[in-house]
Amino acid sequence: MQITVDSRAVTWFSEEMGRPDGTGIRFGVQIYGNSPVQNGFALAVEPDKPVEIGAQFQADNGLLFYVEAADVWFFDGHDLQVQYNEELHEPSYQYVKPQ
Repeated sequence: MQITVDSRAVTWFSEEMGRPDGTGIRFGVQIYGNSPVQNGFALAVEPDKPVEIGAQFQADNGLLFYVEAADVWFFDGHDLQVQYNEELHEPSYQYVKPQ
C-alpha cells in the first residue's frame, strides 16, 4: 500500500497536531466505526512514534505519515490518499484500489 498526502494537508497536520520529537502521524484502526473499506472499523489518526512501519509518506517538511505493519489489513489492498478539503478546512481521506 502507498500513502500520499498533499501539501496543504501536511500543513494542516503540522499546525493542528504539532510535531513532538520522534513522532509522526499514524493512520491506524479504530473499532466501532465504518469506512469505505471495512465495516465496523474506522480510520484513526494520531501523533505517535512508529514501531514497525508497514507504509509511509515523508513530507517535504520532514513530517512522517505512516501505517503500522499490524494495521495494513484495514486498508484491504487500497492506497490512502489524503487531501485538504477547502470547504471543511480539514483533511479528507480517499481509499484507492491500485490498478
